[in-house]
Amino acid sequence: MTIDPTSDPAGFLRHLYNVAVARALPLHNTAAWLPAPPDPAKGRTLVLGAGKAGGAMAQAVEALWAEHCQRHGVPGAPLSGLVVTRYGHTPPRPEGVLALIEVVEAAHPVPDAAGLAAAQRILALATGQEGAALTEHDLVLCLISGGGSSLLTLPADGLTLADKQRINRQLLDSGADITQMNCVRKHLSAIKGGRLAAACYPARVVTLTISDVPGDDVSVIASGPTVADATTCANALQILKRYGIDLSAPVAEMLHNGTLETPKPGDARLARCETHLIATPQQSLEAAAQAARDAGLNAYILSDEIEGESREVGKVHAALARSTAQGKTAFQTPCVILSGGETTVTVKPREPGSPKGRGGRAGEFCMGLAQALNSHPGIWALAADTDGIDGVEDNAGARVAPDTLARAASQSLKLADHLSRNDAYGFFEPLGDLVVTGPTHTNVNDFRAMLVV
Repeated sequence: MTIDPTSDPAGFLRHLYNVAVARALPLHNTAAWLPAPPDPAKGRTLVLGAGKAGGAMAQAVEALWAEHCQRHGVPGAPLSGLVVTRYGHTPPRPEGVLALIEVVEAAHPVPDAAGLAAAQRILALATGQEGAALTEHDLVLCLISGGGSSLLTLPADGLTLADKQRINRQLLDSGADITQMNCVRKHLSAIKGGRLAAACYPARVVTLTISDVPGDDVSVIASGPTVADATTCANALQILKRYGIDLSAPVAEMLHNGTLETPKPGDARLARCETHLIATPQQSLEAAAQAARDAGLNAYILSDEIEGESREVGKVHAALARSTAQGKTAFQTPCVILSGGETTVTVKPREPGSPKGRGGRAGEFCMGLAQALNSHPGIWALAADTDGIDGVEDNAGARVAPDTLARAASQSLKLADHLSRNDAYGFFEPLGDLVVTGPTHTNVNDFRAMLVV
């Protein structure tokens, strides 16, 4: 696909986004990491998983399984299991691919009863309460991707689903980063923070994961249900106190006395566990950079680990782009500047009667960027979440052009007002500048690209 970046900047940036997403699709990344299946006479393979890419990951395993088993000399090795993904994120089933793994859907980012039921069943499959008990001859193949923290919700003793929903909403609005949120989630869960892997003991557990977190820390992705947890109850308490999130007295006491502690590194139940990253944000950024070079542009990757308040990150990106356009940086124009990571949005309290803001971190980044660029004539940008959903809306993100503010003014849209109420959707939708993709069936976090000519 060839798109001229000078004649169609917006189309070219969308092309780079598509390349980044394609690099992270499960079917392109799974085959090399599938473990040898067990001897069918002795053991079986149970697939468990959660995340926004869960449906696509399950279908990738199903599509590859027969040939994989044939290659290992165990044709017909049994395969079964259960995976939970976000509502609407199960891809259409490819023709001819057998449905061996059950896929169910639940809510994200705030968990619901369907997610609770799925987590209960997944834990029951691990412990033998549903189906046969696992033995040392069995293989558990876990498919984990971003979003699994909300989708795989199983409150610890003393908490209800309503408690988890309230805490999750408050964390999402607080400005806490993903590592902090997942530390809390691990300690308030009966299945995350290594607990799922512990429940699978004595089976061998192999986890294939798609990273959506800065630094690709596998213990943070989906709150690490199959990975030992080095954080503590004390850490979780500190985070909850820092952001003013209330707990009931009994749950606070269980955190204080360590009753809710997670399995730690060295836990014998996790000795037969291994984890493999099959797709990462950096790989997707590198694919987009190569696509830009193929189009005759210079391409620079800032980092795949950028965090911070979305609008402020947008302002910093704008300063870099302006300086590059003026020849004040080492970046040579024309160029594309790429970055990834996971920014945050601190939702401001609404004034009584004021409209509710809509949007997510990609849109918030674009508002901060547009404000700071102030209609610079040689800079275009796109920011979007690689899962296809920015926050809870139907868009993946938004784009910014030199005429964004002029078009907004012609429609009486005031950027400062929309920023004040975290309303990126309300700002970019009337301009026709939302990036709408639908679910992409993968998730390697934020994608940002700036074209400087």
